[in-house]
Amino acid sequence: MTRASPWLVLAALAVSGVVGAAHAGPHVDWLEDGTVVLKLGPAYDDAVVETSHTELGSAFGPEAQPFAGATIRILTQDDGPHGAISGPLAAFAPVFEELSGAKVELGLVPVTNLYASMMLDLQRDGGRYDAYSVAAFYYGELIDGGFIRPIDDLMASGKFPRWSYDAMPPAVRTLYTWGSAGYGVLNDADGQVLYFRRDILEDAAWQARFKEALGYDLPVPPRTWQQVLDIARFFDGQNWDPGDSLSDRGMVLHLKPGEQGHYHFQSLAAAFAITPGDKLDRHHNVFWFDPEDMKPLINSPGNVAALEMLRALGTTGPGEQLGWRLPDTWAYFLRGKALMTFSFGDLGALCQDRAVSRVRGKCGVAVLPGSTRRWDYAAQQWAETPEPAPTGNTTGGSWHGVVSKLSKQPEAAYAFLSLMAIPPVSAWNAAHGWTGVNPGFTYQFLPPEGTAPLVDYLKAGWDRADVEDYLRAFHATFTAPTMLPYLRIRGTPQYWSVLDSELAAAMGGRKEPAQALEDVAAAWEKITDRLGRERQLELYRAAIGYTPGPGASG
Repeated sequence: MTRASPWLVLAALAVSGVVGAAHAGPHVDWLEDGTVVLKLGPAYDDAVVETSHTELGSAFGPEAQPFAGATIRILTQDDGPHGAISGPLAAFAPVFEELSGAKVELGLVPVTNLYASMMLDLQRDGGRYDAYSVAAFYYGELIDGGFIRPIDDLMASGKFPRWSYDAMPPAVRTLYTWGSAGYGVLNDADGQVLYFRRDILEDAAWQARFKEALGYDLPVPPRTWQQVLDIARFFDGQNWDPGDSLSDRGMVLHLKPGEQGHYHFQSLAAAFAITPGDKLDRHHNVFWFDPEDMKPLINSPGNVAALEMLRALGTTGPGEQLGWRLPDTWAYFLRGKALMTFSFGDLGALCQDRAVSRVRGKCGVAVLPGSTRRWDYAAQQWAETPEPAPTGNTTGGSWHGVVSKLSKQPEAAYAFLSLMAIPPVSAWNAAHGWTGVNPGFTYQFLPPEGTAPLVDYLKAGWDRADVEDYLRAFHATFTAPTMLPYLRIRGTPQYWSVLDSELAAAMGGRKEPAQALEDVAAAWEKITDRLGRERQLELYRAAIGYTPGPGASG
């Protein structure tokens, strides 16, 4: 049997049966040529994913169930069986149960309670769960507390589903590792990119009107945040979308306090507040804290200017967005009511879903733009950058599994997580927007950046121009020479909670941007002192890869 695309949905095979099956079960077919077909069943439209006996690891086989009788418990966010992160785990749990003989139990909690539930389990409940679905910003507590086990030995054994960190760009790989040790099992690669209505920005009539009004050619895509603001203001309030007779908006954001609105600021601020350089030192390629003394940099002039920009962009969207979560913002863009947004990879896949999207074939995607000026930390002054290079980011959770040191079934837990990490399953997840799993690995990018065949995406229902823009934008985001450092220290959720609250005050007009960020910095100082400045400094340096200079503190 010819090996098909590794992540193509082959519903016909699941319905009609597979020719040459040496061993066929409800969820797994072992074929005579070494191919293995994983069947998700009617709850998932009888989707199947094709892998191989070799890729599943030596412990598995048609007559082998290496974890028969075991139970593994995974704690994850509760977004339902067809929701982000929890959905793929629910979909492939029956497959793993048939492969391994183990029973999979998912502990489901609201994402807002996940971190607290995990820490309670680790610190007080004696480790009921074998593994956790975590955001990369949980690592500060997990590493400092010694709560999770390295997985390099399990990967090297060859016994379990096979995947590699080598598929990850360095910026993403950093989020799954600590020092030289691997801890996270490949799953998700978060970052934010600019989404825009390609059909509108490329329209000759709109381009002529824009040039007449602004005095310069409409850039597609925009290269600077200053251009983004011009474009958003120009199109805001006009009826540029033919879907209805109502006016449309320039930029839509998700800004509900206590959710994920602070990510908008992080991604945007990187263009204003990071001083690029050939290496990471006290003044170059840093963002959150001064790596010599742990003083916050969040109130720098660059970050203040970024918040002023974000607030200006916010005025070109609906007022209701101050209370919107991510799904609300995505739905607004998918209905064709906003010209632009910047968000995670989920939206690009959702743009292809005809059941919810009116913008399939019109969804332009680009790396986030730069800024025409950046704050220079070394010179303590503004640097003009009329042709700025973009700053990449890994903003978000990059949700993935880690194995608890308290696990009674570490091999079984790792094996289940690794089933989600093999290229055909990983690529299938990334192709379907509801999974919450975003692309970031070589086998998901198109040539020359990666190895994914374009035809695979087209057969999965993607528009060609959309997917080419989408994957090119994410590759550029994850491989940019200058990157937004990711915060992975103890108390990260606390630092970000303060940031989120003060950003909400600024976006809602209750505080000016400078005052809001001064208040963030003051609160961060208190968190750092309470947690222990010296230990925080050690973790921060390790997390960003900073080597202190002579006479440095810490």
